[in-house]
Amino acid sequence: MLNSILLSLLIFSPILGILVLSIIPKQQIGVIKQIGTLATILPLILAFMLFASFDYNHAQLQFVEKAQWVSIPVGSPQMGEVFSFNINYELGVDGVSMPLMVLTAIIGTMAAVASWQIKKRHKEYFILFLILLMGMFGVFAAQNLLLFFIFFEMTLVPMYFLIGIWGYPDRERAANRFLIYNGVGSAIMFIAFLVIYLSIPGADGNPTMNISELTQALNSSDNPMLQNIAPTFLFGLFLAIFIAFGIKLPIFPFHTWMLKVHVQAPPSIVMIHSGILLKMGAYGLIRFGIGFFPEQAYQFSKWMAIIGLINILYGAILAFVQKDLKMVLAYSSISHMGIVLLGLAAMNTIGFQGAIFQVISHGFISALMFFLIGVIWERTESSMLSDLGGLAKSMPFVSGILLAAAMASLGLPGMSGFISEFLAFLGLFGSMPVLAAIGTLGIILTAVYLLRAVLRATFGPMPDRYQGAADAQPIEVIPMVVLLGFIILLGIYPAVLSEPLQETLKTIVPIVQGIGG
Repeated sequence: MLNSILLSLLIFSPILGILVLSIIPKQQIGVIKQIGTLATILPLILAFMLFASFDYNHAQLQFVEKAQWVSIPVGSPQMGEVFSFNINYELGVDGVSMPLMVLTAIIGTMAAVASWQIKKRHKEYFILFLILLMGMFGVFAAQNLLLFFIFFEMTLVPMYFLIGIWGYPDRERAANRFLIYNGVGSAIMFIAFLVIYLSIPGADGNPTMNISELTQALNSSDNPMLQNIAPTFLFGLFLAIFIAFGIKLPIFPFHTWMLKVHVQAPPSIVMIHSGILLKMGAYGLIRFGIGFFPEQAYQFSKWMAIIGLINILYGAILAFVQKDLKMVLAYSSISHMGIVLLGLAAMNTIGFQGAIFQVISHGFISALMFFLIGVIWERTESSMLSDLGGLAKSMPFVSGILLAAAMASLGLPGMSGFISEFLAFLGLFGSMPVLAAIGTLGIILTAVYLLRAVLRATFGPMPDRYQGAADAQPIEVIPMVVLLGFIILLGIYPAVLSEPLQETLKTIVPIVQGIGG
């Protein structure tokens, strides 16, 4: 019985925390922090139950929920048959979305712990934080185009306020840029979804918003409706989807908004943004770009690889010359999202696995690194490399974890970054060896810019004003240990992620490879 409503419980469980927070006086800051953090524990438990109950041997959607939501009759009895415009409440997860649900739950709880550093308006902060968490869960579980769009938009509004109110000095400009770019991406996505809904009927001939039914209809060779649709029209829809989710990923040149967010948003929110929200872009490309339009994705794969290559090299080169540790990591995220594009461009099982591994791996690594920047900022009130130095003397634990996170990011064997980069490049070598060889330069550059930044911050002469800087407090140790633990777990036991993926990829890869063959 629980499994039949597990996804709904998982998505909407933060409402319990919102209701409790709404009746707590805003002066009780300690209680608000505790309730806000505890409210993320229940979805974390439910996410692990989801993972434990997931059947690796089935490619179909699991934990499916479906209920009639909106039904609007169109036409009139005098006109003949009345058409009913139906929108259903539909949820489900497969081997791609389930790991992202777990990632969201883990990083959500760790970001809630990091939120204890927030200095003002704690009640409003945690309410918005929990709304954001619900939206992210909903995006990965929605199996209906409109429901997906609603959850996707549900993440934008709280994120806008979380950046604009609790961020650093230039926070309002960062929040506005975030909203403008993501708003444009959402508009493109909505138009593409609407055109798909109006153009592609389901198996019964009626319009449908069900993602699985649309995927089947768009990939059916004997669908008579597709024979009447021009290939250029379908390619245009694919490009619209690619641009909409490419802005979210982000891809060059739609990346400038993300730089502002990573620098100006509070560290706990950057953990969410870099660790989860960027991954919604990758998820959308997989679910709707390749899932709906495998033929068009295959035709575009070389350009996708070139764009990924630009992301990798552009992000790595600019990360090398940054003077702010936040900017180093912001450009690093652009570079690492390029690896996701390379994995998808490979159009084979190994490449797809590498892309999804990179999504999960970078989620943990970036969340950990931005949490550490927040800890350092609390002691030094600066993230400029010229202001830092010698932190290993007064903050040895924090410095050690920072170095370990950098090692994971540059792909040290035994950590998650290695297996994700290895699979993505291995997949691309099978289809585009020249582009893959050029892309490996990004790995070398990653080692250069990360080691330069981390070693400059943690070694060398220490400014006198940091002599008494305290090392990690017990509550700060928890996210460091948990996130690093998952990074190492994926590195030494990648089957924990690859096994759920296998059956789902078997439903995607043959279609793409059949087109390519």
